[in-house]
This record gives sequence, C-alpha cells and structure tokens, in this order.
Amino acid sequence: MFLLKLLIRNALRHKLRTFLTVLSVAVAVLAYCLLQTVIDAWYSGVRISSSTRLITRNAGSLILPLPMSYREKIRQVDGVKNVSFGVFFGGVYIDEKNFFPNFGGEVKTFLEIYPEYVLTPEDKEEFLKDKRSAIAGQKLANQFSWKKGDKIILKGTIYPGQWEFVIKGIYKGRDRNVDETRFFFHWDYINEQLKKMQSTRADHIGFYIVEITAPELAAVVSERIDSMFKNSIAQTHTETEKAFQLGFVSMSDSIIMALSAVSYIVIMIILAVVANTINMSTRERIGEYAVFKTLGFGGLKIGGLILGESLIITTVGSMLGIVLSFPAAEAFKEKVGTTIPVFYITGNTILEGLFISVIVGLLASIIPIYRGVRTPIVEGLRRIV
Repeated sequence: MFLLKLLIRNALRHKLRTFLTVLSVAVAVLAYCLLQTVIDAWYSGVRISSSTRLITRNAGSLILPLPMSYREKIRQVDGVKNVSFGVFFGGVYIDEKNFFPNFGGEVKTFLEIYPEYVLTPEDKEEFLKDKRSAIAGQKLANQFSWKKGDKIILKGTIYPGQWEFVIKGIYKGRDRNVDETRFFFHWDYINEQLKKMQSTRADHIGFYIVEITAPELAAVVSERIDSMFKNSIAQTHTETEKAFQLGFVSMSDSIIMALSAVSYIVIMIILAVVANTINMSTRERIGEYAVFKTLGFGGLKIGGLILGESLIITTVGSMLGIVLSFPAAEAFKEKVGTTIPVFYITGNTILEGLFISVIVGLLASIIPIYRGVRTPIVEGLRRIV
C-alpha cells in the first residue's frame, strides 16, 4: 500500500504533465477501439455465417442470373436439406441517400434456413400469406419510423418501376451480430409483374441458399451442385456462406489495411508520448534515485518505481479511453445509420485496449529504467540542488 501511494505521488508531482499524458493515452485508446470496431463491423457478416449454409451463384459473375428451375434439381442433391433463393433488388426509398439492403426471395424457406431473423408467430403468418408484404429489421424500422401496416414504395433501379410493399412484420436479430437493417419481400410479387411485361428477367434469380445436413459435406455438396450444371448455359459456382461473405470483404481490403495501419500508428505515437514523459520524470529524479541507492535500494527497486509510474499513467489513460469509447461508438453508430449495420465494441477490443496500455507502459519505461539504474551515485548526487 505504501509503494502504491508513493507511485501515485510520483505520478502527480507534475499534475499538468501527467494529466496531458493520461489524456493522450485515453484519446489514443479511444481511437484504437473505434478503428478496431469498424474493422470488426466489416467482418460481422463473416462471423454470423453458418457452416451448414452454401451459396450458389452464376459462375460468370454475381450480377448474372440463374434460372429458377435449378431449385428443384439442387434440392435432389444428396446432403441438401433445404433450398431457398434470393435477388439483390437494389430499390431506392424516397431518395438515393436512404440506402439499405433489400432482397426478394422465397420467404418461407428463407426464414427456415435463417432462424437468426426472429419474427413473432403472428407477423410471420401474415408475412407468408400476402405476396405484397415485406419485413424490415428493427434498426431500419427505427430509422424511418416504420410500423406494421405501413405502405412502402421502392423505386426500382435494377428492376425499373414503382414497387409498393406493405410492412407485415419487424424482425429482430437473435444475436447482436445479426444485421437489423435489411428489407425482405416475396420475389413472386415482382416475378409476376415481370411475366406480364414479357421481360426476359422473369423466372430468374440472383443466387441460391442451400442448407446442408452436416458441415463436413460442404465441399462434396458444392462439387455435386456445380458438376450438375457444368455444361449448361448458366454454370454455377457454389461456396460456403463464409467464403461468399469474405468475397465481399476482400473488395475492401485496401480500406481495412489502411484502418489497421492507422490504429497501429496511433499506438506508436502514444508510446513516444509516454516514453518522453517518463524520461523527463526520471531525469528530474536522478538525484533522488542516487539517495535511494545510498540507503540500500537496489536496481530492481529503482526500476520498479519507474515502471510502476509508467504503468499507472498508461492504465488510467487506457481505462478512461475505454469508458469514453462506448458513448463515442453510440454517437458514431447514429451518424452512419444503415451504412454500418452492426457496430458495437466487443470484449476482445476492450482487452486489447488494456493490453496495449501494459505494453506501452513497459516499453516506455525501458530507457528511463536503464538511466535510473546505471547512473552512478556520485553523478546523481551532483544534480541535487
């Protein structure tokens, strides 16, 4: 207890300098936590991917369609438990700035394959009955103040026209990682209109979602599906849901690398700041350490005093930065809206912030400890005024 009081008094001997250093550490840890949370958000779709779900798309490109007739053939493949399909609709709500993911699909099987999208039994029943109905995530509904029964008009971009939907339910995510900013509707509603217009897009979808009976069958089932359509006009490429999501993430590799680089640069800067503070403190106390040595204090105890002061400053700053990161994350989430649908600070990020404070405290004290321990007693006593 006496040693702790001594370390605190040493740290507070120059209150302004200590305060500014602690504040610098707090800002650095805050920045690191936010940057890492943005990176985590980019990988949120990967984290919730199921090992029993496969995605089958056109082998040429994701934007090329597949015939709806493939569905029954895929269902007959050994190891396949259920099959659904979806289409990236690309509809615009009121204004192009109101971007959110909107998909058409076979909703009954979709909800069976994705139990993480939770609807009340009543809402689910109403949604399945009405082809013009749609469901929206809780965050999306909150953003636009939607409620059950509201009529929503999406302006088609990929599929031109004004498409009217009725909200029949607001889904919630089973887990925190589930995206609650999506909009789902019956593809049959759009497909029927395409048939009336004699469009070549009728009876075509964007991708199939294949549920398999066991994760270890993923490679085998994928090969079976692709070989089935190998010589067809629309050849397929089947991969795990995780690989499919990673394909989207890989498009932003340069951004993710830049964010990671910035987060580590922040750590290096704060290391320099703390090292400078501890170095100044040690240089001012060389005379005191010389007196300690004459009283029998060894190098280990002198080094412990310097290291302890460094760790106190970095730990307090780190804890302050972590505490501030929560309201900062909430404010950031409000600003970005549906652009980053899943954004929260994880336990791993908090532990990383604390770990960084310890590492910075250790590294920043290495040179000051060396000076404090190696400076001869006579030279140290000369600095006493």
